[in-house]
Amino acid sequence: MANESMKPAASLLLALNFCMYVVLLGIGGWAMNRAIDHGFIIGPGLELPAHFSPIYFPMGNAATGFFVTFALLAGVVGAASCISSFLNLRSLSRESTPATVTVATIAWTLTLLAMGFGCKEIELQYRNARLVAMEAFSIILSVTQLLYIAAVHGQAL
Repeated sequence: MANESMKPAASLLLALNFCMYVVLLGIGGWAMNRAIDHGFIIGPGLELPAHFSPIYFPMGNAATGFFVTFALLAGVVGAASCISSFLNLRSLSRESTPATVTVATIAWTLTLLAMGFGCKEIELQYRNARLVAMEAFSIILSVTQLLYIAAVHGQAL
């Protein structure tokens, strides 16, 4: 890589992003488990409620289901992006840097999508403390992932 001065910053952002994606996955897994355990239970001979949503989460508002689903997706892709980026930083291969930036950008766009649903959830208000933490992590990850992409892309120039 041409610019070695960005490697410590990229490594720090990579470690931070990986830890935050793991926390996002943990809280999202809890929310998904709670939704599955405490969601609608429809018995034989009963009809679905008029406002039934297949993405129903009992602990939040109307945006919670979408937010948790996309946050889990962003968390999995983001964690995988961090693992592949770690391998790229270790090898210092100039040829693999475009692939690393591409995967990081895909993770960033999914994180932005989850952040958008998180902002909608904030706007609709009613939610619990774990979902508030998950919203905060998705907003912070949107910024730190962008900074990581800039640091890695700066190394390639």
